[in-house]
Amino acid sequence: MRLTGAQAMVKILEIENVSHIFGYPGAAICPFYDALADSQIKHILTRHEQGAAHAANGYARATGKTGVCVATSGPGATNLITGIATAYMDSIPIVAITGQVPTNQIGKDVFQEADITGATAPFCKHNYLVKDVKELPRIMKEAFHIASTGRPGPVVIDVPVDVQNAQLDFLYPETIDIRGYKPTYKGHPLQIRKIADAIKESKAPVICAGGGVISSNAGEELTELIEKCRIPVVTTLMGIGAVPAKHELNLGMLGSHGNYVANYAIHNADLVIIMGARVGDRAMAAANKIAKKAKIIHIDIDPAEIGKNIDVVIPVVGDVKMILQDLLQLVEKGDVEEWNRVIGDKLAEFRKKQHSDVFSKDNAEDNGKDNADNAASSRTDRENAVKPSYFLKMLSDMMDGETIVTTEVGQNQIWAANYLSINKPGKFITSGGMGTMGYGLPAAVGAKVGRPENKVIVISGDGSFQMTMQELGTIKQNKLGVKIVIFNNSRLGMVRELQKKKYCNRYFQTFLDNPDFVKLADAYGIKGERISGNLEVEGAIKRMLHDDEPYLLECVVDPEEPTL
Repeated sequence: MRLTGAQAMVKILEIENVSHIFGYPGAAICPFYDALADSQIKHILTRHEQGAAHAANGYARATGKTGVCVATSGPGATNLITGIATAYMDSIPIVAITGQVPTNQIGKDVFQEADITGATAPFCKHNYLVKDVKELPRIMKEAFHIASTGRPGPVVIDVPVDVQNAQLDFLYPETIDIRGYKPTYKGHPLQIRKIADAIKESKAPVICAGGGVISSNAGEELTELIEKCRIPVVTTLMGIGAVPAKHELNLGMLGSHGNYVANYAIHNADLVIIMGARVGDRAMAAANKIAKKAKIIHIDIDPAEIGKNIDVVIPVVGDVKMILQDLLQLVEKGDVEEWNRVIGDKLAEFRKKQHSDVFSKDNAEDNGKDNADNAASSRTDRENAVKPSYFLKMLSDMMDGETIVTTEVGQNQIWAANYLSINKPGKFITSGGMGTMGYGLPAAVGAKVGRPENKVIVISGDGSFQMTMQELGTIKQNKLGVKIVIFNNSRLGMVRELQKKKYCNRYFQTFLDNPDFVKLADAYGIKGERISGNLEVEGAIKRMLHDDEPYLLECVVDPEEPTL
């Protein structure tokens, strides 16, 4: 079959069962777009290339497939960089295709030239500059294989415009063999036996579940293990949903923005089993102090992560799901009754206090104030602001179990992580390692494209929302029923909180003079409303969730509302 390079690229996407791609055209990628016009692949035109990368990310996480984004050369390609880095840090499989100037002009600083392979090399799993059209089939086959296997991640394919226009006798490889790339999936039997022995001997075990549990689809196996052995589980930010939030053994999120019980368990355990987590600083800041008190088991498909940030006694390289399946055949419960009693009491106390704080009569905390004037002042404040924890608990009660929630980054992200009840893997989509403001809205676009039958809600802050709010145009054009919640405190809330705690209340460049978000939504033909009190919350959520049309709900939040 005689095809141009551009036609071959489209043909390969079809062979790889790609149904949707996200992108923005330009001169250096125009041959590809011309070929794409004859395909059944649905192209989603985002309003910014960064939005295309984040949408591909959200699509991948919602569907379990590899997301695809496309951009032109120069600024189009460099605008993908933040999205590529975000996918890399969170191990999300995306293939980013970029146009490039003609091969004979590379390195001459011609119009819209940028060395995108050089720029992205430190934070993508692999990248290619295609110099020969005959190499396109092999390269694209490898790209999809690398992105989706082992530890998933982004792969960049840079295709000069002359390569797109050149012709080749098209033949797509049936097999692939990449020297030096042989991911390990099956865990070593001896190491798995050591895990089983360690669990049997432990009196205070805890499991730390990360994003790898979700990407390997190991939620059921993990739940079976914790129930069989009565082992409490904590999650990282990326691991939320690995075990149902309401499960009696789920202690919630650990770390600097996590809860007391999860952190207590990690710091007082005699055995810590880390699964599919890289031991980031926000999750375990004092990792090796924990290692001095507890035996550490680390399971990860990427051998480079094991022992990188914490001393490990039993390392196991492989796929979490496969390792858990083998472990379940061997493991026996240890003597954990006393540990479960202590943890259970603390969890019950924590949940009771949290419920009291959120659903108290006035929905107001006195923060230790014991006089009537201060209490009355607190109640008055709450009448003019929505309490995020109250809103999110109410939202949890009203949304169905298949709802997908994406978040922006900042206070909104931490509120969502701590107060939403996520009971299925893959239903909580957020930027973990990179902490990318502007991620949530385009990620919600990708999630809704991939799962049109699901409700998709993005939890935003007013600062993060404005990073990529132009994607309202993508929502409008594609009639996507994305529900947008904006917690508006007219501040860069998390930075302001940092300035309050560590910089003596010297607030600088954290005040936002915001637009009218409801009018902004209306300009895009999107319904919306603003609420400023807890009494309005229930009715507003009902109106937002009533149908599958896009909706923007702005919640006025007290600027003094803390993250935790």
